[in-house]
Amino acid sequence: MDVWFWIWAALAAVLIVGEIFTAGFFLLPFGLGAAAAAVLALIGASIGWQWGVFLVLSAVLLLSLRRFADRITHEPPEKVGVDRLIGKEGVVIETVEPRDGTGRVRIEREEWRADSTRNQTLVVGAHVVVERVSGTHLVVRPAHETAETEE
Repeated sequence: MDVWFWIWAALAAVLIVGEIFTAGFFLLPFGLGAAAAAVLALIGASIGWQWGVFLVLSAVLLLSLRRFADRITHEPPEKVGVDRLIGKEGVVIETVEPRDGTGRVRIEREEWRADSTRNQTLVVGAHVVVERVSGTHLVVRPAHETAETEE
């Protein structure tokens, strides 16, 4: 058997097994392209044909599988858990002091501990928007500030 058969076969095995441990169908197209090149090496095709089939098949499969992966891995339409609060507006019910790490906000009907995005004090009654979640605290910014001006 040709040495290229073993090279392609080993590459195919590594890439296909690697796909099992990654997400997004990125390694699989190259693994299948290498498997096809191994078959060509087994039947005695020239190295040029092996590389050509590897490159073309890998590119076609990569484009096809990326579209498929994008369709099946879309973000759920409604966020769940604490992530549902990101982007929601609320009101400060206990002054948010960045130095102490204290403060509470009410988002909808729930009360949460809060930190501010710019380490600024937010007084009781201030309207805020949830930027992200950090552990059990919501990280908020004043509602009148836009997210782009933050950093």
